[in-house]
Parts: sequence; C-alpha cells; structure tokens
Amino acid sequence: MDEEYDVIVLGTGLTECILSGLLSVEGKKVLHMDRNDYYGGDSASLNLTQLYRKFRPDQTPPAELGRDRDYAVDLIPKFIIASGELTRILVHTDVTRYLEFKQIAGSFVYRDGKISKVPSTEMEAVKSPLMGLFEKRRAKKFFEFLQNWRADDPNTHQGLDLEKHTMAQVYEKFGLEPGTQDFIGHAMALYLDDDYKTKPAKPTYERIVLYTSSMARYGKSPYIYPLYGLGELPQAFARLSAIYGGTYMLDKPIDEIVTDADGKFVGVRSGNETVKAKQVVGDPSYFGAGKSAEGGKVRVVEEGKVIRAICFLKHPIPGTDDADSAQIIIPQNQVGRRNDIYIAMVSSTHNVCAKDVYVAIVSTIVETDRPEQEILPGLQLLGPIYDKFVSVSSLYTPTSSGESDNIFITRSYDATSHFETVVDDVQHVWKRMMGKDLVLKKREVEVEA
Repeated sequence: MDEEYDVIVLGTGLTECILSGLLSVEGKKVLHMDRNDYYGGDSASLNLTQLYRKFRPDQTPPAELGRDRDYAVDLIPKFIIASGELTRILVHTDVTRYLEFKQIAGSFVYRDGKISKVPSTEMEAVKSPLMGLFEKRRAKKFFEFLQNWRADDPNTHQGLDLEKHTMAQVYEKFGLEPGTQDFIGHAMALYLDDDYKTKPAKPTYERIVLYTSSMARYGKSPYIYPLYGLGELPQAFARLSAIYGGTYMLDKPIDEIVTDADGKFVGVRSGNETVKAKQVVGDPSYFGAGKSAEGGKVRVVEEGKVIRAICFLKHPIPGTDDADSAQIIIPQNQVGRRNDIYIAMVSSTHNVCAKDVYVAIVSTIVETDRPEQEILPGLQLLGPIYDKFVSVSSLYTPTSSGESDNIFITRSYDATSHFETVVDDVQHVWKRMMGKDLVLKKREVEVEA
C-alpha cells in the first residue's frame, strides 16, 4: 500500500461506486476500500443469513422461507425512474451490460382509505376513481397545459410564468382540489412534503414531465428495477472502475483519516499501513457520523432520521390487482403527517426472494419519538405480515464542501422512492472534486426492461 493514488474512495455504497467508476473513466488512479466484506454499504442487498445476522444475530432464518441464496433483500428501498438521470448514467457508462432490468408492475396512491392506480395519461385520468366528473375535466386541462407548454412560446403559457408563479398558483388557476394536488405533487412529482407549493412551478413541471415520459416508456409504471436486487448497482459500477484500473479492497478497517498540520487530507490509515492520495471521498460513516473528530472537527451532522420496515409477505398487497411489484405512496395529508409514507414491493420475479414470497418495505421520515407507530398506515395496507425487520437510520450531511481540505463526503440515502437525489449528490460531489460539471455524452437512452 505504499503507492500514491489520485483518489481514495471509502465505502461501496451506490453513490461512492458511481463516483469511483466515473473517476476511473476520467483517468484518475482510484483505490476503493470498504470495512465490510460485501459490496453496497448501506445500499446493499442481503441474503437471508446476512439479513438475520444484521437484525437478529441470535436467530437462524426459518426453513420455510426457502434457500438462502434465493434472497437479495434491499436495505434501502428505491426504484429507478425510467427516463431519469440514473438511467442516463447507466447508459453513458455502458454499465447496463452487467445488469438486467424488469419493470415495476404498478404505481399506486392512497386516498380516503384505499389505494388506486396513479393515472399517467389523460385517458387513465378520465377513468380514475381518484376524481369526480368535473374534477376530471379540470385535471385534463391541467395535463394538456403541461404537455403543450413551451418555454419559448408565450401562447402556451396561459398567463403563467413557471419561473415566477408558485405551484400553488398554478393549481389555483386550474381549480384543482386538494386531493388532486396530493396525487400530482406526491405520486407524480414525487415530493415528500408540501413545501414545493410555495416555490416556483418550473421544477414541479419538470418532475411531472419526467414521470409521464418514464411512464410512457414501458407502460405499467415509470419504474424499472435490477434483477437480483439493488445491490447489483454498486457492484456494476465497481466493475466499471476495475476495468479502468481502479483497485478494490474489501474487509479493510479504516482506522484514521490522516491530515497535515493545516487539516488537509494526506491519506488513510488501516492498521499500521497508511496509503496516500490527493483526495478522499466517502460516506458519512467513515467520517465520524455525528462524533467529533480529533481536534473537535465535526465533519457530518444529522439532518433527520428515516424508519424502514422490511416485511416478508406470503401474498401480493391487497388492492394492487395481484401485482408482482408495486410502489404505493401515502401522501402526508391523507394521514395527518408532514412527510409521505412509501411502500416498495418486489417479489420472486425480480430474483430477490423465494417463490410465493413478497418483500414490501415501508419507509418514512421520522417525525416523533415513536417511529414504529408512524409507519402503521403503511403496514396496515399489507395484509398479514409473515415477518418484519425494522431499522431507524440517521440522515447525515457533510458540514463542508471539501474543497479546502480535499475531504469530500457524500450524503446518506434519503426517504425518496427513487435514485434522482443520489445522482444529484454524485453531480455535486463531482463538481466539488473536479471543479467542473459532470458532463454525460448524449446517447439515446434505452434500457431493456
């Protein structure tokens, strides 16, 4: 470990693996280390033995759940939005050759005590039980406005300036009811709370267009998902890094981030070996996650907590037309919360569990000191639960940008249902490290699903 590297990457979570892949492609000499003996960090997919070891160390998995190797249970539930940024990175880097994708069968929203499919076209909106007759007409006008809107053609603006007018003003212009606003803002624009309504409408417009274009691509839902679980994603980017000369070391304890007298990064110590590099990037757990470092420097702060419940079911989720996979969003207003509750469900068709087992993960941002009660509305939609594994994780964010000390820290995985915020973080960290924007060459994005 005597040689010097351009970049040391700590942790093999998805954010870190995308960065190490892209940095290697850029010609950087990368060393990638992880304290665990498996890839994925917080975004790993575990087999049954690993899952029980993590949540119930004193218990062996019940035989009736089937073979250990049939399982790849995601610790963090997210789907890939078909026309989104992660898909662009997968295609740009050709990482798609290591992965196979399957579409998620349905996207649902909870309203007035029951779940309904999220309408994604005008035709579906007209048939949807989510709206009455007059509301459907108003919603149709709203969707037509979004489809026809062109920045450079004032005739399409109907008096609205999406850069200035808030989303609340746009809703008001079309006279949309609160319940309709709920499913547009939360099930289509995929916001976790209602803060977006007071901000300019343009980002919301872009999110709705992303949803509808992703939906149009494969039909049933806007999401795709890798066979054998999300843990395949970091591994695929790790392969990319290795092809371009990246070096990997798993099962390597990281004992110290070594800095010079000015606090600038020098290297990483593992046991009595120190390896040097110009820059380091890693997840918050390698940088004291909340604890103060030597000299009292706090590198990351807690922004909040997420609760996730991994549930094994022996049946599909009731009310989803026996879908083999689904996303269900419970908008916060429907259950008197500030943040939405998400349910992500996959099954043996995605090669992540044994036949006739369904894995549903319920998650939300913690708002009280009784987080398990907060996810009850989600758990109640699942029907009988065979077993569940609950975790509460802190969301950490770095205290500094890293430019002054060459220590670049990624953010924890948030409660959103897809990977767009992960890609945002990749782009931000890249810009801070490289001093320039991450530019992906334009290719026609097509992922087989």
